[in-house]
Amino acid sequence: MAERVYLDHAATTPVDPRVVEAMLPYYYEAWGNPSGVYREAQAARKGLDQAHDQIAAILECSPNELVITSGGTEADNHALRGVAAARAHAGKHLISSTIEHHAILHTLEAMQAEGYEVTLVDVDAEGFVDPAAVAAAVRDDTVLVSIMAANNEVGTLQPLAEISRAVKDANPKTLVHSDAVQAAGAAEIRPDLLGLDLMSITAHKIYGPKGVGALYVRARTPFAPQIIGGGQERDRRAGTENVAGAIGLATALGLAASEYEARNAHQRSLRDGLWREIRERIDCVHLNGPNDFDLRLSNNLSVCFERVEGESILLQLDLDGIAASSGSACSTGSVEASHVLLAMGVDEQLAHGAVRLTVGTDNDEKQLEHVAQTLPAVIERLRALSPV
Repeated sequence: MAERVYLDHAATTPVDPRVVEAMLPYYYEAWGNPSGVYREAQAARKGLDQAHDQIAAILECSPNELVITSGGTEADNHALRGVAAARAHAGKHLISSTIEHHAILHTLEAMQAEGYEVTLVDVDAEGFVDPAAVAAAVRDDTVLVSIMAANNEVGTLQPLAEISRAVKDANPKTLVHSDAVQAAGAAEIRPDLLGLDLMSITAHKIYGPKGVGALYVRARTPFAPQIIGGGQERDRRAGTENVAGAIGLATALGLAASEYEARNAHQRSLRDGLWREIRERIDCVHLNGPNDFDLRLSNNLSVCFERVEGESILLQLDLDGIAASSGSACSTGSVEASHVLLAMGVDEQLAHGAVRLTVGTDNDEKQLEHVAQTLPAVIERLRALSPV
């Protein structure tokens, strides 16, 4: 099969041509610095304001509550550090979960070294955070709770609205943030409906450009800018704005909203069909995340294969024209089991056999049938070589 099959949409997505078309004028025509007063600058300012307005309309918030960032990681860093710095007088305790993205966990680790106290709430075997457990961890000095909307590895959709209510009942002054990078386009992310004070999104997970994202900051939320040197983004994030990127984010988010039902139905159908084929054709395979597929991202299929290494599976699949990812992370020359799977109680040896297959709008049934035919042969070959 000459055509390659891309099944790593949770990592990044191809840019939609309609997004590129919307961005191009801000490279060739309205390319000015939006902080200026002359005509070229004002054309760029008009585009930047338009991007804020479009994103705000989709999220049902005020354009003034949005901060354009370089992506989800920066937005997460801004949320944690911005609130912690602004509310240092109220306390230095933060709460998150054991399965967050490293953009959250590594930032919290750094903040611990700086004197902050962090509580990480455990999850159950399907990756769910218990709202009661979060509320039980809230203290008088808890300034922020950060729980992701959807897990990037196993696709678990968290009960964010319940978590937010539980936190506010425990301490009305505690702020709630969510990393909604994976949830955008696949789940409810309107901050008011979820009870969120802050929320991070990015463009490249929803067929937009890399290098641009946004942080929602509810009006009157205490927030100290973490990148200084200019008055951009209403003094919350210094630096000449990426106007074309902001337009790309707004366009991609708008398309994700208008095509929400069709995209998710398409992805769900492909994902469910692939899971049926894998279960029928391969033995000793375990599903990671919710057994109820309505409670996970529509494009996510995370599985562990016994007696085989996930990295070896990925290399073989790549040779056969299939791109996927593993639940493992390569660190200092050694392959470590996914922190998400370990937090969910998956045996470490089994966790090394994790593979994440995430479909997208560009996949079709023919491609997924190729995957269903190829994967069993790959697993069989690798198991035959395995010393286990």
